[in-house]
Amino acid sequence: MRHSGWLCIATLAGLTACGVPGIPKPPSLNLPQPVTDLRAVRKGDRVFLAWTAPTRTTDSLTVRKLGPTQVCRSTSAAMTGCGTPVGEAAAPEVPKKDEAAAKQSYADTLPTKLLSESLSAEVFYAVSVLNENGRSAGLSNVVAVPAVVAPAPPSDFQAQVTADGVVMSWKETHAAEAKHFYRVYRRAEGTTADVVAGEAPGGSVQLVDHNFEWEKTYAYRATVVTVIHAEGKPDVTFESADTPAVKVFAHDVFPPAVPSGVQAVFSGVGQQPFIDLIWAPDTDADLAGYNVYRREEDGAARKINSGIVTAPAFRDTKVVSGHTYFYSVSAVDVRGNESGRSGEASEVVP
Repeated sequence: MRHSGWLCIATLAGLTACGVPGIPKPPSLNLPQPVTDLRAVRKGDRVFLAWTAPTRTTDSLTVRKLGPTQVCRSTSAAMTGCGTPVGEAAAPEVPKKDEAAAKQSYADTLPTKLLSESLSAEVFYAVSVLNENGRSAGLSNVVAVPAVVAPAPPSDFQAQVTADGVVMSWKETHAAEAKHFYRVYRRAEGTTADVVAGEAPGGSVQLVDHNFEWEKTYAYRATVVTVIHAEGKPDVTFESADTPAVKVFAHDVFPPAVPSGVQAVFSGVGQQPFIDLIWAPDTDADLAGYNVYRREEDGAARKINSGIVTAPAFRDTKVVSGHTYFYSVSAVDVRGNESGRSGEASEVVP
C-alpha cells in the first residue's frame, strides 16, 4: 500500500509537469470596472458630467466591448443603486493598443422641483457602466452640485471698443442671499476656446478688457457666479446661464496721447547751426514714434522728419540765421493713427 501511494503522488506530479491543467477557473463576467473619476459642473440649470471610460474588467482583463453608461441622479449622497436612470451615454469605442481611454460626457437639466432657496441644498450624481449584456459592476464615485436656484444672467449686456479697451456694461443682477460676482468670457472669431476676459465683484456694472488684440473680432458674454460658503468647507461656486454673445471688431482708430513738454534749444557757435528738440516720452503701449512739425512766423506748420522719429528727441539742421522757428510734435501708433500736435516751442537762430 505504501509503495502504491507514492506511485500515485509521483504520477500526479508527472502529469502536472507535463502541462495537465489544474482546477479550472470560472468564466469571466466581463464587467467593466466602476468609473472613479466622475466630475460635475453646474451652469444655470444644467449639469455637465465627464468621466473616463474603463478599460479593464473586474477580473483585471482588458475590456473587449462596452455597453452604454447610465446616468444616475439622487437627492441623497447615499446612492447604492441607479434606480431609474435620468439619461444614458452611448457605448464608447474600446481603445486600441497604446490609445488613451475614451472620454465621455453627458449634460443633464435639473428639474425645477429639485431646486431650492436653501444654500445647503445639493443634488448627487453617479454613473454606471454596463457591459454588452447590460450588466454593471456598480456605481462610480458620487459627485454633488448645488441645488440652489440660479440667478438670471446679467441683463442689457453690452460691449464697446474704446481707446482704453473693450468696455463691457450690464444691469445689476438681483441674486439670492449667496455672495456673487460677475465673470466675462471672450472668444476670438474662428476659435472654439473661451478665455476669462475679467471678473467684477457683485454690485459692479462695468468691466474693461485690456488684454485683447486690435484688428480682431471677438464675442463677449457674461455670467453671474454664485458663491456658497459653508463653515469648515471650501467655497462652492457655479455659474448662471450666459448672456447672449455680443460681437465686436476691435478696430483701432484711436490715436496715442498728444506729446507734451516740447523744448527747443539752439546750438551752433563755431559750427553749423542747429536746433535740438526734446519732449516727454509718450507711454502708449502701441506707440511707433513721433512726427516733428515746424513753421515760421505767419507760416503753416510742415512735417520735417523723413521717417518716423523713434526717440523723444530731434535735431533740426536746416535752419537759417536770423529766423525764428516754431516746433510741435505728434505721436503715431503702429497702425498709423496720429495724435494731435503738442503745444509749440520756439527758438531764434542768431
